[in-house]
Amino acid sequence: MSLDLSAIRQRFPALSRPAVFFDNPGGTQISQFSLERIQRYLIESNANHEGAFQTSIDSDAVLDEAHRAMADFYNAASADEIIFGNNMTTLTLHLSRSLAREWQAGDEIVVTRLDHDANVTPWVLAAQDRGVNVNWVDFDVEDGVLNLEDLHRALERKPKLLAVGYASNSLGTINPIKKIIDLAHAAGTLVYVDAVQYAPHGAIDVQKLDCDFLVSSAYKFFGPHVGILYGKRDLLENLSAYKVRPATNQLPGKFETGTQNHEGIAGVLGAIEYFEWIGQQFGGEFEGGLREEHYQGRRLELKKAMTAIHAYEYELARGLLSALESIPGLRLYGLSDARRLDERVATFSFRLKDIPPRVVAEKLAQAEIYVWDGNYYAINVSERLEVEAQGGMVRVGAAHYNTLEEVAKLKEVLLKIAK
Repeated sequence: MSLDLSAIRQRFPALSRPAVFFDNPGGTQISQFSLERIQRYLIESNANHEGAFQTSIDSDAVLDEAHRAMADFYNAASADEIIFGNNMTTLTLHLSRSLAREWQAGDEIVVTRLDHDANVTPWVLAAQDRGVNVNWVDFDVEDGVLNLEDLHRALERKPKLLAVGYASNSLGTINPIKKIIDLAHAAGTLVYVDAVQYAPHGAIDVQKLDCDFLVSSAYKFFGPHVGILYGKRDLLENLSAYKVRPATNQLPGKFETGTQNHEGIAGVLGAIEYFEWIGQQFGGEFEGGLREEHYQGRRLELKKAMTAIHAYEYELARGLLSALESIPGLRLYGLSDARRLDERVATFSFRLKDIPPRVVAEKLAQAEIYVWDGNYYAINVSERLEVEAQGGMVRVGAAHYNTLEEVAKLKEVLLKIAK
């Protein structure tokens, strides 16, 4: 473990309260870097877009830098490939409308039962509007891994689009996303990747992945409630944007409809600056290998940060898995093989005996341990596991500011609940 947790936790004001935040898959706590950027924006440059006066000029400079920062975070070729919006769901609904204009009745698309509904229903609705068929890829209910045989069969039909998650927000499974994208492209299929759950936990490189679109939400990686979409430049340029007439036809503005959440976008810049600080402070041991992959400048620091975070969270995941497996009557869903921890993020869902998940969450909350219960909008997962009618599951998700001492406290309280 190469992270200094004392120094890291000092960068999160919310962590001063006596609580254990294991609700991270639903939204992480915000970093001081992000808070300061939001405050500074509202005090120094709070103005609308493209004015002739100083605060507007300063505002545009902050937004431009935020686009460049997210291009560095994703390793996109250009800041023009970065689109900001309210959240992942809104961006996906917006883009699905643009993509669906290219579909014809009888065409096919592919979605998966492992995904958050925000990467399912927007595409299903668009398919219904255009008379397009929807094929589903299943997952193994025993280990929560996507069924690649299903995927192969679906891709043989040459679908127009595959919507797939980088990591499951319910079961923690990391999909073999590069392999999936290559298979889809071989079939002539565009790929839309939901990286919301993966983004806080590991490095993303859209050029290496060769994905067509990828989206995440900053409130899942220590920033404010803002969504960030990457799209290949040629695709974004050729797609029709649903916008008002005076709005620009140039990227990225043509997809950033109306007045954006400027202070939120400034906060995204702060979140990226936080990661940059992590890379500078704690990522030194990973620099050599990353330089060999030709990362430089801020992109190098960000990759160092995410590599260091991933290494630390691997040990957190090991500790959580061990703790949960020690609880009598607890059934864990998804990957539970300690030898396969590299195939998941530190997000675990379970049921405890016949206790309703909401009751477990309430009892944990009484002990100042915050977790989620229900389906977390991954309703196809809970239906497929046949737990939706029983209240879904309890979900525990660690971020890099969590500690093994907090894992021990979770174990202690769950043991009491189990008795």
